[in-house]
Amino acid sequence: MKSWFKFNYASALPFLALAMPASTSSLAADESKLFTEAYRDVPMPLEFRVEATPEGPVFADANGKTIYSWPQHKLRNGYSGEAKGSPACYDEVLTVTAGLMSPYPAGIKLPEIDSRLSCTDLWPPVLAEANAEEIGKWTVIERRDATLQWAYDEQPLYLSVRDQQPGDVQGGSRRRYGGDSPAMRVPVGPPSLLPPGFAIKSTSIGRMLTSDKNESVYSFEGDTATSSACESKCLANWRPVVAPALARDQGEWSLFERSPGVLQWAFRGKPLYTHLRDQSSWSLEGSDSSGWHNVFTQDAPSYPESFTQQASLAGNVLADANGKTIYRYNCGEDTADQLACDHPNDTQVYRLAMCGAGDAQKCLQHWPYLIAKDDEVSSNRTWRIVLIDPLTGRFAAPDQEGAIRVWSYRDRPVTTFGGDKQPGDVNGGGTGEWRGQRNGLKAFWLRDDYMNGIL
Repeated sequence: MKSWFKFNYASALPFLALAMPASTSSLAADESKLFTEAYRDVPMPLEFRVEATPEGPVFADANGKTIYSWPQHKLRNGYSGEAKGSPACYDEVLTVTAGLMSPYPAGIKLPEIDSRLSCTDLWPPVLAEANAEEIGKWTVIERRDATLQWAYDEQPLYLSVRDQQPGDVQGGSRRRYGGDSPAMRVPVGPPSLLPPGFAIKSTSIGRMLTSDKNESVYSFEGDTATSSACESKCLANWRPVVAPALARDQGEWSLFERSPGVLQWAFRGKPLYTHLRDQSSWSLEGSDSSGWHNVFTQDAPSYPESFTQQASLAGNVLADANGKTIYRYNCGEDTADQLACDHPNDTQVYRLAMCGAGDAQKCLQHWPYLIAKDDEVSSNRTWRIVLIDPLTGRFAAPDQEGAIRVWSYRDRPVTTFGGDKQPGDVNGGGTGEWRGQRNGLKAFWLRDDYMNGIL
């Protein structure tokens, strides 16, 4: 059973009309009603706009393409990404590793050099005209070839060639990462429209509301916008989110007087609480209690109807119709430009080495693609059916012999694992380097209770 809060879209329309992106017509019908997170209006140059995406509101260019930054990230052997004001993505085609991610040394020859793309081939800079006028956090910085590039909060800005339509965020994610995993590209957008004391975390199931101390925020079915059913013994486990005396109603946020002089925050008509027994940051444990739900500013786009949810030893996972856990492939190169290698248009050398020691047939045996049934159609632009050449792992032409129709997540095909025998098995989870985050496979977690909430 889904444990996250669904909100009444119609009730929020008057406020959202003021705060939501104007351009949502390009979204699929079942996606447009989900992308509802409100944001603060900030000054921006006229050539940019805000688009609704699964990662929340983002800045976009005049064509609606998502804008990204590449924030600096500390690895074991140095730093990758870009320091503020210092572009590091250029048109050189790199040929050897950088030695940033242990235990690999620098200078190892990269695969398929003849067809390798440069950083700017995949991440075109958002260029500025010579007469561009800076405004707010939007500034102009000079690249080493003397061209001008837009920056936001001093971070150089880029587009992704993976994005094809307004609202696409195929190039990166706002989800957290760390350790020795590659430096990710991150969609850039305006601040969320939140009162002080709150924050939002991107997860695989949506944009989760938390406190600014990373505590999950919950709502209770028995409450109304002006009353709380959580009294007496209930308060032994649940702490109301109290608002300061000077707080005022704003948009989707309202207040009610819980007791004389004590104001409690409510979001979309539901009073908010934290759970005293949560064991980790932005937990979902509280939603195991009957009637209680984590709160989301927007849900993730719906996965295919044939998919199921399964309970595992480490939390709930997404699974196919037979209950077999679904896995996502992750890949990032140990190069100065930290390019991803998880897309069918990227080199398949790393994937083949990881899943079958270079043997495509072994990969198909151990990590079979999740085949879409003949009567299934793409759910949305996040969950699409794509044609794949099973021997190369690359996209196939519509009339290509041997091509297979497979489910993909953000255009990356998903798989099951041959070593999983029962529903809920996650025997393939974390296969590869750095628990599957660098070059490997991870289960598609819907909730992950035992690994600190990495969704």
